[in-house]
Amino acid sequence: MKKIILLFTLALTTQISFGQDKKAYVKADDKNAAEITFESELHDFGTIDFGGEGLHAFKFTNTGKEPLIISDAKGACGCTVPRWPKEPILKGQSNIISVSYDTKRVGPFTKTVTINSNAKTPSKVITVKGMVKSQDQTEDQTPFKKDNGFAPMENTTN
Repeated sequence: MKKIILLFTLALTTQISFGQDKKAYVKADDKNAAEITFESELHDFGTIDFGGEGLHAFKFTNTGKEPLIISDAKGACGCTVPRWPKEPILKGQSNIISVSYDTKRVGPFTKTVTINSNAKTPSKVITVKGMVKSQDQTEDQTPFKKDNGFAPMENTTN
């Protein structure tokens, strides 16, 4: 019986200690809390060349009353890397979160970045999307079709 109680206590203690998140929690009804407001939460790169520029800066403003502290920003995968300000953003101030996408991955993409902060809405998601051309498409910038093996026709009208 002592072993069962000990195992139960150990399991409960482990659950409680690992279940705690170190994020700063804010009550949703706190009128003084920070609030992160983005100019846009989605950026469409359109069609990008293979190995091209896959960087976008998401501008945001602290529209709350308290300083905004971004504790973490995580991309959905290793191909999407965010950079965010580590210092508090004061009331009314703006800053950027830059998101870099690896453009050596061919094809369409839609990737998200989750931002955790002390804002009223503690978790926000921003999105980048687009289409990366293949290396062959990027290197072939000619506006006409490749040679089909036929000689060009001569003008025979007189």
